Amino acid sequence: MNNMHELYFAHSTDDVSKKDWQPLRDHLVAVSELAGAFAEVFGAGPLGRVAGLLHDIGKYTDDFQDRIAGQAVRVDHATRGAMVAVERYGGLGYVLAYGIAGHHAGLANGAESIERTALQDRLKGVNLPPLREAWRREVALPEKLAAPKLNVHSKDRSGFQMAFFTRMLFSCLVDADFLDTEAFYDQVEGRGSQRAALAPSLIELRAELNRHLSSLKADRPVDQVRADILAHVRRQAGHSPGLFSLTVPTGGGKTLTSLAFALDHAIHHGLRRVIFVIPFTSIVEQNAAVFRNALGKFGQSAVLEHHSAFVAAVPPKSDAERYQAQEKLRLAMENWDAPIVVTTAVQFFESLFAARPSQCRKLHNIAGSVVILDEAQTMPLKLLRPAVAAIEELACNYRSSMVLCTATQPALDEAHLNGGFKAGAVRELAPDPASLFRRLDRVRVRHVGELNDEALSEALRACDQVLCIVNNRRHARALYQSLADMPGARHLTTWMCAKHRSKVLDEVRTRLKNGEPCRLISTSLIEAGVDISLPIVYRAEAGLDSIAQAAGRCNRHGERDAADSEVRVFTNQDWAPPPELLQFSQAAREILRQPQYRDDPLSPPAIEAYFRKLYWQKGGEELDVPGLLALCAKSHIDRLPLETLASKFRMIDSAQMPVIVLFDDEARAHVEGLRHAEKSGGLARKLQPYLVQLPKQAFEALRQTGAIQPVEPEKWGEQFMVLVNEDLYDENHGVSWDDPTFVNSEKLCW
Repeated sequence: MNNMHELYFAHSTDDVSKKDWQPLRDHLVAVSELAGAFAEVFGAGPLGRVAGLLHDIGKYTDDFQDRIAGQAVRVDHATRGAMVAVERYGGLGYVLAYGIAGHHAGLANGAESIERTALQDRLKGVNLPPLREAWRREVALPEKLAAPKLNVHSKDRSGFQMAFFTRMLFSCLVDADFLDTEAFYDQVEGRGSQRAALAPSLIELRAELNRHLSSLKADRPVDQVRADILAHVRRQAGHSPGLFSLTVPTGGGKTLTSLAFALDHAIHHGLRRVIFVIPFTSIVEQNAAVFRNALGKFGQSAVLEHHSAFVAAVPPKSDAERYQAQEKLRLAMENWDAPIVVTTAVQFFESLFAARPSQCRKLHNIAGSVVILDEAQTMPLKLLRPAVAAIEELACNYRSSMVLCTATQPALDEAHLNGGFKAGAVRELAPDPASLFRRLDRVRVRHVGELNDEALSEALRACDQVLCIVNNRRHARALYQSLADMPGARHLTTWMCAKHRSKVLDEVRTRLKNGEPCRLISTSLIEAGVDISLPIVYRAEAGLDSIAQAAGRCNRHGERDAADSEVRVFTNQDWAPPPELLQFSQAAREILRQPQYRDDPLSPPAIEAYFRKLYWQKGGEELDVPGLLALCAKSHIDRLPLETLASKFRMIDSAQMPVIVLFDDEARAHVEGLRHAEKSGGLARKLQPYLVQLPKQAFEALRQTGAIQPVEPEKWGEQFMVLVNEDLYDENHGVSWDDPTFVNSEKLCW
């Protein structure tokens, strides 16, 4: 390759004539345009364009060109672009260099190597093949670059903000790279693009939603209150983008009200999409179904559910090229390009601190969006301060409107939380929350003392229609088994896949509607937005916010007098709250004892007092257990702890591994489809309702016995693990295995 006019290629095919290979310059320009457009949303278009131009200049080497021609040559093609970025643009070049160097293997730390080689070490350029001069002829770089001006929270937050900005630029680059690579291979192989179909506009979606809302009848007093809330909140849509709260009691219609506000607000301000962040995996499918129904003919095409990331094998450090070309297109990744995205809090927040391309790819699509944080009070205390910092960063610097939507608004302002939101920064959308709580008062809450399992079972047998919520899955299963002989006994657990849970809930609703006996035993998964209404709810002692959510399943539609609708809180020494819940239940117990709150423990003043108590008990360090904000505060542009942040921001301590359950013929058909498909994205979406998340220890135990096996491992690796031993899945309990290795590995689910 000594001819200076020799063509250089980015991607190859089986055609040895190279006539359908992708020229490297074409790829760089296409990725540059895409990445620039993505970054323009938050004012960083020029940086996105330069990142796109530089990301693959390491392919201007004889070694790489030999490699894609079929020779067994291993080559690092990502470091060269990072080196040029720093040489050309100095400190700002580092922001680009992290993403360019990591666009296959993931973001590394600036100075300290963990699994990935630190950026400073890679910038030394050891053992890199020489660049051909053709790159200078084909790549036109600007002389100067300027970063967008960020709204600075505080001096201590500057390192956090720079790490956040670097990750968002990385997202723009990797998504652009994936999309252009995908488009090239789609064209070569004569496939229609899965992304070619135009999604409906937000204006079209709002028109469908308005039709749906106008069809709802206001037959009951509670319906009129919901209508009043909806009308008032929609009138706030003209407020400038930023931080909002929507404080509405459970059963006040928050789900559709928040969707209506989000569409109105997005259309008014030119925002791009609506992202719903749901605390529990188990509720994502339900909320997505509500949105699809409300959006009529556009429901299926507009709404993306993203509950559980299929776990793709991570290439070792020495073989980042395995992430390259057609291979990377097989990974089951989402880029959140739909108008309505429904996802989990774990997926959302862990992605905001992530380092892997597959997790970060979607982040730029959060910018310029409306984000509804449903049940915002469920953010884990151990990561509360960094999570709040991320929410504020999106609102202040990425044109995102963040809506904290809950009946139990956490006290996240700086008066109650060190590093919390500035005074007055969060604007309330609901009309006079205190008045709303009075108008929607439908239940009575009382503590009924100690109930062991025998007494609890007896109490539940005495009720024809009752819900009992306990704090872990083993307790729920044991309690259900003690009632299994009773009419209408049903069990809900995250050991069931979402399709199974939906089936159980449909049965429960039918029994309730027909006035038949119904005794439902559940974990806390039922507390976040499940539209179900029973006259009596028993709740194992927990946080006041959880008790309030349980109350939302009692007399939800005001069918009965409040005096006849009780939430009965109980303690059970046989099943004490797990350590992660103990602090919540202790704070709730203290509030319930105070005379001013005893008669109205779910009022806004009581809830505020509860969160104040909770945060005060924990202290600043306990609200950022890994010390992420302090770590960022000590960092500089060339020493950003990007990989460390990703490894330490874990909302669930134990790794959860997805397993596909062959629950029905549809699941079987999708799994069969994987055996013949070339790309997994569409099928991965369809398989999400059939997943059960298992602790890693249980996952490994099942793998060793052969009970779970991968689908087409030579093609997909171990992304898609199927429960092939169907005897281990029970219609009453879900995944059901009595081996103590499996049972003991259980943790409380998120």
